[in-house]
Amino acid sequence: MENLNLIDTFSEFKELKNIDRATMMTVLEDVFRNLLLKRYGTDENFDVIINIDKGDFEIWRNREIVEDANFEDENLQIPLSQAKKIDDDYEVGEEVTDEVKLKDFGRRAILALRQNLTNRILDLEKNNIYIKYKDKIGDIITGEVYQVWKKEILVLDDENNELILPKIEQIPSDFFRKGDSIRAVVVRVEMKNNNPLIILSRTSPVFLERLFELEVPEIFDGLITIKKIVRIPGERAKVAVESYDERVDPVGACVGVKGSRIHGIVRELKNENIDVINFTNNTQLFIQRSLSPAKIISIKLNQDEKRADVYLEPEEVSLAIGKGGLNIKLASQLTGYEIDVYRETEVEDDEDVSIDEFSDEIESWVLDALKAIGCDTAKSVLELTREDLIKRTDLEEETIDDIIRIFKAEFE
Repeated sequence: MENLNLIDTFSEFKELKNIDRATMMTVLEDVFRNLLLKRYGTDENFDVIINIDKGDFEIWRNREIVEDANFEDENLQIPLSQAKKIDDDYEVGEEVTDEVKLKDFGRRAILALRQNLTNRILDLEKNNIYIKYKDKIGDIITGEVYQVWKKEILVLDDENNELILPKIEQIPSDFFRKGDSIRAVVVRVEMKNNNPLIILSRTSPVFLERLFELEVPEIFDGLITIKKIVRIPGERAKVAVESYDERVDPVGACVGVKGSRIHGIVRELKNENIDVINFTNNTQLFIQRSLSPAKIISIKLNQDEKRADVYLEPEEVSLAIGKGGLNIKLASQLTGYEIDVYRETEVEDDEDVSIDEFSDEIESWVLDALKAIGCDTAKSVLELTREDLIKRTDLEEETIDDIIRIFKAEFE
């Protein structure tokens, strides 16, 4: 009866935890041998036979036959007179094998054995879960919300293993109820108090990368590579992609016809705005693309300090910065450059100006005289010496001095 109870305990865990046959037999034998060590001080002369299929086990003890006068150890030896009672043909030096019944160990030892077996199987299962999910770090897991707490969500996978989705790993607009299906990526696995702790995330850039792999076959097949992802969960993300096949447009493939591929990802991420950018090793061009949809006039790079001064039309500045500064922040993270934006008017002093712009300060006939010698802009006038201007325009010295003063003031 006790044998049956122990095997039932084993069978129950075997069914629930899916522990393989060889491992289970090793655990069972190890547990029984520990019991033998405690009872007899050694397990070397015992054979433990486990029949998984029949759900039974046997323990046999091997003892050497000795003369009655030389009998010393009841566990390792058996007197000849006692061996003769079993079989009259036994002689000194031979071995007698007899079965050890589990009930002979006592009820307390049997209960301890059962508890030991239970603990060993549980520890084995915990270790199996740890190893299984250690190999799944970076993979997407689909589970069911089992419990929602203030700081975390308890998720069960298809084998009822417990996974944790902390609040800080949730998209701000995430809202789940018990029974909801949920997708997240495994980001961390550790043992805490001898229990596997599996941490999920929906805010990790890896989660977005795996979603792209699921939705875009070219990424999964390796035709398109995701070079870098930066994101502010639930708000905005930028994904730099590159194709190794000239026939494949990486941005178009990721977005899909009329956005068919990226829409599924956006919905999963609670309408997170995703910018897909064609990667390039040309730093200026990469910065320009990363600030999309803003149109850039020029960029000045300081590669030593990893800084970029970007000049735009005044109406484009707000697009470059983005709502709450998200666009420029993500562009900086994506390119690795600290980006500062400037209005185009701030650099106008480096550009030329038509002399007609000075008609309120200089009389029209004077401007006509300048045009007559081929000077249509302020800089073209300043490029000539004072003497050349006096000689070629036939204007008075004072007039020429006023012209030079006015034009120089424009660029100071």
